[in-house]
Amino acid sequence: MCLLDRERESSEEIHHFKMKLLSVIILLLAIAAAYYIYIPLPSTICEPWKLMVLDATFRAVVKMGDVAHALGLSHSVHVINSAIISFESLVPITHKEIRIEDILFDGIRVRVYHPPGQEGKLRRAVMFIHGELGSYDSLCRQMSADLDAVVVTVDYRMAPEVHFPVQYEECVQAAEYFLRPEVLAQFSVDPERVAIGTDNSTSVKFKLQVLIYPVLQALDFNTASYQQNQDVPILYRRLMARFWLEYLGADPELVNPIMMNNHTALDQIQLSQNLAKLNWTNLLPKQLKKHYKPVFPSTGSPNILKDVPGLLDARAAPLLAEDEVLRKAPRAYVMTGEHDVLRDDGMMYARRLELAGVSVTNEHYQDGFHGCVTFAFWPCHFSVGIRVVQNYIMWLDKYL
Repeated sequence: MCLLDRERESSEEIHHFKMKLLSVIILLLAIAAAYYIYIPLPSTICEPWKLMVLDATFRAVVKMGDVAHALGLSHSVHVINSAIISFESLVPITHKEIRIEDILFDGIRVRVYHPPGQEGKLRRAVMFIHGELGSYDSLCRQMSADLDAVVVTVDYRMAPEVHFPVQYEECVQAAEYFLRPEVLAQFSVDPERVAIGTDNSTSVKFKLQVLIYPVLQALDFNTASYQQNQDVPILYRRLMARFWLEYLGADPELVNPIMMNNHTALDQIQLSQNLAKLNWTNLLPKQLKKHYKPVFPSTGSPNILKDVPGLLDARAAPLLAEDEVLRKAPRAYVMTGEHDVLRDDGMMYARRLELAGVSVTNEHYQDGFHGCVTFAFWPCHFSVGIRVVQNYIMWLDKYL
């Protein structure tokens, strides 16, 4: 009996040790996960803990992309895009009554969303430009249903396969094709009621333009919003600089120089006119300037602008457009988020449009962050995303 008792006690001790070890491992993993997930966020940002978890996932995807790229397995952009598409596939399909058609507009792949009923009736239309066929599917379905409108998304080719100006040219090509009288008639669209919704802009004439936290310039990566939100998810300042270089087909090693504004140093005399167009000390509301100051080094890297001419091209950076071009722009809706590095891009563009005599609605969300519209439909939806979508569609319904 004593031997059995000792064996039993020994077995229990081993069991307790294993349980303690398992508890320690779980605790360490929990601490590691919490350490990875937690980042300090502004108190006014929407649902911060939910955003931390989302951001941790996105950061992991970006790191996976970088590793795959370094090993020569896949381009980092492909990894990021594949992950986003996979996440979007988890979103339940809504408004199943909307008919979807994948066709070509002058050789460019597009997806057309048709609302049901009343065939032959002239409808409103929204051309939504973002890239990746099927991306923003829920938003396009909701726009089509709520506005009783034809919605067209453009599947223009993207980096790394092609670089600027291919993306711009394909969007313009598709838009010009859609606005042909015979094409509008084919889709029963009223030619006087067509809007463009995008995170950029084109030169084609529409009744309205709708820009959702748009990226509009790459000459100043130290605007007030870039400084304030450089470490706020999900679009970090460094990541935005990387995306710009990829879009323009530039050397990725330039990321640090352009983040320091070496390409727009004070010794770059040819930039004086362009910098005046995005002088956030003049174009931004006073309450947004806070304690931030412009960052333009006295001497810089002149070869950057020579090697990457797209940085000065208004087709890539509409904020650099001349006043006479802006005066021809349609009524605009510009959505900005307080906690977005691109906040000031949108606000400066809205102000330049106003100064050019264009009617502008700048809807600013104090709890908004970049990408919040995407998360208006995900299972882990954010309330600010839902509000943005509702207000955006209400504005379109009023003016389109």
